[in-house]
Amino acid sequence: MRAREATAAPSAAKAKASGGGTNWTRIAWWTAGFAALTALVLLMATADTGPADPTEAGANMSHTTVVFNSGMIVFREGLEAVLILAALTASMVAARRHLRRPVFIGAAVSFLAAVITWFVVEAALDAASSLGPKLEAITGFIAVIVLLVVLNWFVHKVYWSEWIGRHHRQRTKVLAQTGAGATFGLLALGFTSVYREGFEVVLFEQNLKLQQGSSAVLEGVAIGLVLTAIVGVVTFWLHHKLPYRKMLVMTGVLLVLVLAVMIGGTALSFAELGWIPQTPTPFAVPEWMGSWFEVYPYWETIGAQVLAVALVVGSYFAAERIKGPRPTTGPEDEVPESEARLEADLASAAVASSAGGAPVR
Repeated sequence: MRAREATAAPSAAKAKASGGGTNWTRIAWWTAGFAALTALVLLMATADTGPADPTEAGANMSHTTVVFNSGMIVFREGLEAVLILAALTASMVAARRHLRRPVFIGAAVSFLAAVITWFVVEAALDAASSLGPKLEAITGFIAVIVLLVVLNWFVHKVYWSEWIGRHHRQRTKVLAQTGAGATFGLLALGFTSVYREGFEVVLFEQNLKLQQGSSAVLEGVAIGLVLTAIVGVVTFWLHHKLPYRKMLVMTGVLLVLVLAVMIGGTALSFAELGWIPQTPTPFAVPEWMGSWFEVYPYWETIGAQVLAVALVVGSYFAAERIKGPRPTTGPEDEVPESEARLEADLASAAVASSAGGAPVR
């Protein structure tokens, strides 16, 4: 046992050192990506429109499609927030159950912060309304880029695994503290576990609202919140373990459909502004395909949708190929550490809740 610990110490130090370099590399990539996105947005804001009249065309999505897209985005992000909270509070049972309170308070505050962010973003969009049709194209472009990144990270399991792992490490630090420091740390833990999901919701929903109006978007938001609340009640109050992995996969697949719809509308906006060509297809596309799925009879819009879906699916197979075959040395090696910890925490919480005792570690 001591020999194993002795050999593990240098490897842990090496992993920590390499992890620091990886973090700086990741920050550099994020900074470069953000700078490129900002430059593109400024370019679009100052670009001239082509000969096409942007006030003539512009098909609207059907009411059902807007509600579905809006609700699915809220439910997917809400599901992630519930799952993170469930993992973080899984060990807070019996004598440690009181520690859940500040975590949930932090989550509630982050929900209110997301609501405030909604109105802040809405005010910013109102201030930029002089851009006219350009504003819809710009917000659609930003939403598409973010959704592509989210879906890419979903299939790579990097987005999910690293986010869970970061919160586990933070929880360990907080639980080692006492007094006001621990309380504040738990509040911050609950806040950060939910706010990022809320910010993404605001970004996507404001883009939909700008293009399709408030009524259908808010209806979808309400449906998504109700579904999220149901999952939360089942998880935290009824203490039932849901098929979270299958739910994440299912909502991820549905988000690919939302991405295709979003891409079609944004590409059409670009074409109407004269920023990309608008080449008719030799075949007709039913009008209902435009209303429901934003599929239009132009090679550019259809090509953009096919390319986006291909990028998401291709990134999955690329990640699987890079990762290589799973080792079979033991069951603990079959899933990433943070993902395995997540499953263990959720199972531990279910056992502890039914037994009324502390979880087995």
